[in-house]
Amino acid sequence: MNSDTQYTMGRSEAETKRLIENARLYDEMTRRFLLRSGIAKGMRVLDVGSGAGDVALTLAEFVGSDGSVVGVDVNAKILETARDRASAAGFTNVQFIAGDVRSLELSDTFDAVVGRLVLMYIADPADALKQLAMHLRPGGIVAFQEVDLALHKALAGPDTPLLSKLIDWECIVFERTGAHTDMGTGMYRAFVEAGLPEPTLHLETPIGGAAAWPGYEQRAATFRNLLPLIETYGIATAEELDIETLAERLRAEAVVSKQPVTLPPHVTAHAVKVV
Repeated sequence: MNSDTQYTMGRSEAETKRLIENARLYDEMTRRFLLRSGIAKGMRVLDVGSGAGDVALTLAEFVGSDGSVVGVDVNAKILETARDRASAAGFTNVQFIAGDVRSLELSDTFDAVVGRLVLMYIADPADALKQLAMHLRPGGIVAFQEVDLALHKALAGPDTPLLSKLIDWECIVFERTGAHTDMGTGMYRAFVEAGLPEPTLHLETPIGGAAAWPGYEQRAATFRNLLPLIETYGIATAEELDIETLAERLRAEAVVSKQPVTLPPHVTAHAVKVV
């Protein structure tokens, strides 16, 4: 059996900070996704790949004090941050467990299983979904949000050469690490092969061209954390990337070309377990 892909972005304080900032930019679409999926008050929800806790904390809002959230992540260190954030926000209906959700003994049946940017790192996403669905009651919700870097390539044009180059480099890095770069659209096949109903799909991405848009800094933060692998794989040098000026160059390109910059597009998929 193929092993899972290690997290491409690395494990560091800088990456934890980037995750939190990234979650803010994708927050509105994630909330729309959870609402469409049917997450509601009183539910017990399993959050897969919790990371710094952003999705779990949003879920805690959705389910309210009568509901509960169990967040799971293989990275025990980052869950310390998630717990601190939950405590600071006053949530008492969320807990975090370190480990592989596929092998943990979870005693309760859940009303929903949710994940964001996790299936792309799993060797067999369909098998993982099949295992996760076993934790659901009949009528439970399976809801995942995944990136699609293949689609991202189509969103850059000849007037934005820097953006196009960055997207190409990003795709190469994730492909070389073994991540599923087309997991967004690939969720349809994964859901069906897992024995789940055909999922409802949506595609969204943060996009902006104004000088004050925070997406430029977020792109720079992403490439700062990808730089070690970019150099390791011989994709580009630190001098070519010039990380210290990257955000400003992206901003200037967008303003001059009047072409907005997109962050990696996310596809959302949800379905209801029949039996």
